[in-house]
Amino acid sequence: MPVESGSSSSASAARHPKQKRKAHSLSIRRTNSTEERPPGTYRDMLEGQDSKLPLSLRNNLLDLFGQIEREFENLYIENLELRREIDSLNERLTGDGQIMEGGDPNKGALKAKASHSTSQLSQKLKTTYKASTSKIVSSFKATAGSRAVCQLLKEYVGHRDGIWDLGVTRTQPVVLGTASADHCALLWSIETGKCVLRYAGHAGSVNSIKFHPTEQMALTASGDQTAHIWRYMVQLPAPPPQTDATASCDDDQDSSDREEGDLDGEGPGEVPTIRVATATLKSHQGVVIAADWLVGGRQVVTASWDRAANLYEVETSELVHALTGHDQELTHCCTHPSQRLVVTSSRDTTFRLWDFRDPSIHSVNVFQGHTDTVTSAVFTVGDNVVSGSDDRTVKVWDLKNMRSPIATIRTDSAVNRISVSTNQRVIALPHDNRQVRLFDMNGVRLARLPRSNRMGHRRMVCCSAWNEENQSCNLFTCGFDRQAIGWNINIPALLQEK
Repeated sequence: MPVESGSSSSASAARHPKQKRKAHSLSIRRTNSTEERPPGTYRDMLEGQDSKLPLSLRNNLLDLFGQIEREFENLYIENLELRREIDSLNERLTGDGQIMEGGDPNKGALKAKASHSTSQLSQKLKTTYKASTSKIVSSFKATAGSRAVCQLLKEYVGHRDGIWDLGVTRTQPVVLGTASADHCALLWSIETGKCVLRYAGHAGSVNSIKFHPTEQMALTASGDQTAHIWRYMVQLPAPPPQTDATASCDDDQDSSDREEGDLDGEGPGEVPTIRVATATLKSHQGVVIAADWLVGGRQVVTASWDRAANLYEVETSELVHALTGHDQELTHCCTHPSQRLVVTSSRDTTFRLWDFRDPSIHSVNVFQGHTDTVTSAVFTVGDNVVSGSDDRTVKVWDLKNMRSPIATIRTDSAVNRISVSTNQRVIALPHDNRQVRLFDMNGVRLARLPRSNRMGHRRMVCCSAWNEENQSCNLFTCGFDRQAIGWNINIPALLQEK
């Protein structure tokens, strides 16, 4: 920016005042030089050559060449004098070291004091150098450590627009689902990265996707003001041969040079496509931004930009409750994994906890812990709620006492849809600035997912989701760069480093 360039130029001028003064003096000497030219040489050379230049112009060139030669000669002489002074100083220092003991005691004391000061300065420089070097080395170690515990698993490329949300099925076969602004939801083989199914029943952006806890059903929310429930059946391709997990990190192909709409292998148009929903939920008057299954899978909740959340019966698609009270558009909703609790977040800087455990009493609690849009609030397996916001903070709350958060995480970028791992309770924070960071429930930072030209997201990261099956822990992230990425996270190693 202009301000930065101006400040840098002024700083450069401040750093090099002597050079600027010297250059200025040289220019004055060039223009004001009135010394006589050495006779003959250049003029004779020019006059002996054929040239179409006018004589006056050739004379001016001759004068300039003479001035240039004199300037170089003066610089050469100054250089020789400086070299002689340096040699003289070196000889004096060498001689002082040889006669130190036999010289004047007072001078010897002064020299010893100077020598001691020099030794102290040298030691200080060495200490500073070692400290700065250790910082650089430790930063490289941290990067290497993050790569060791957070390894790229697979990239899932095939959407034609940004991906808003993703989730992992809770039943076999385990697949990854993505919801995109291209009006489609895709199901992927986690191991191969191939698209195995496409849902194209929505007429607007697909904003979220959640899977039934026990059946092969998916719930998607859309900008067409509806939520769809649809059944799926997939046949997974054979997994590829096992390769080194770090190979993808060193792949010669730069991901930024790849076409974002290309799919590795089959394109979405060549895979099975579902176009009709099993059930359509359409009581909202605005964009449906999120939806989730209540425990048991018999009811679902939807959140909309019409400032309301709706509770539906799955079997009949009937509206059971309209949850109103937010002052602005809703941004997310989430259900508790084992209790009939719902949390909704909103642009009004609050999130609300809705309690349906008692059929006769539906209580609601409002929490005002943020100063900007609450982008998401999610439950953990325990009695905690974790909320993220555009105010660049994430807060951990205790359901038993939600007057104030028990931990606050401050970041350098807006936080989007967060997720918490089930077993180890690690929080994954996707950011607007393309970073993904991992924290524990106490707010201690554990790691940052690697990101470079060859790996990681190239635009805003919208969502994260965990899959902790068969002793392995995978984290999936998606962004507005049209791709989802799978990561293998070594959580025990992360916690051990902490």
